[in-house]
Amino acid sequence: MNQIMVSPKAQIMKNIEGKVVVITGASSGLGEATARMLSAEGATVVLGARRAERIQALADQLNKNGGKALALTTDVTDVAQVKKLVDSAVEKYGRVDVMVNNAGLMPHSPLERLKIDDWNQMIDVNIKGVLYGIAAALPYMKTQRSGQIINVSSVAGHKVNPGGAVYSATKYAVRAISEGLRQEVKPYNIRTTVISPGAVATELPNSATEPDVAAGIKKFYDDNAIPADSFARAVVFAMSQPEDVDINEILFRPTRQAG
Repeated sequence: MNQIMVSPKAQIMKNIEGKVVVITGASSGLGEATARMLSAEGATVVLGARRAERIQALADQLNKNGGKALALTTDVTDVAQVKKLVDSAVEKYGRVDVMVNNAGLMPHSPLERLKIDDWNQMIDVNIKGVLYGIAAALPYMKTQRSGQIINVSSVAGHKVNPGGAVYSATKYAVRAISEGLRQEVKPYNIRTTVISPGAVATELPNSATEPDVAAGIKKFYDDNAIPADSFARAVVFAMSQPEDVDINEILFRPTRQAG
């Protein structure tokens, strides 16, 4: 019997085309790049971010290019807004196949400076935002008995550097939450992936509030950062696997990044 060979590109399209993907933090950086790449592969994308004009412009562009995109203003620190984002995806498209919990902040500072507002903001966005995304998507995925939750950690979720203690704590937490989720959702055929990028060119360094720290981060990113589509390709890789393959963790850095 002759065996029909399927090209890698065709396999990716098969496993991504038609999927409904909700993305938080979609107005720029990792989220925007992921929305563009997944839309090009035939996915329907539902975009959440605080900057309404940015995500609406992105959705309009994707729709004009033949894709399917919906934009909803979403603050991930508000559980009701995250629920509305996912509910709207299901109301319009009938299901949610992938939840990408991407929104994040990185206002580094030494602990001794007592930047408590920054600490609270990182906890609210980087940890609670992920939990709220899981809470919004999981009930639908359990009913469907299918789905994939992709959480964004960081290289900082694997190692701690001075000035990054609280940020690293939040990203370690994302990995812990993701591993607990992985074990709990096996009965529902749900896949879980945590992606930990290194220096990727986004607006994330702009969230630093201490001028001297911000200057150091800017130099590090100027010297090392790679384009945001590097992250989008990791999402595509995890999503495009056959349904019986669960890519649980991806850690990547720019080739030139040592730390």
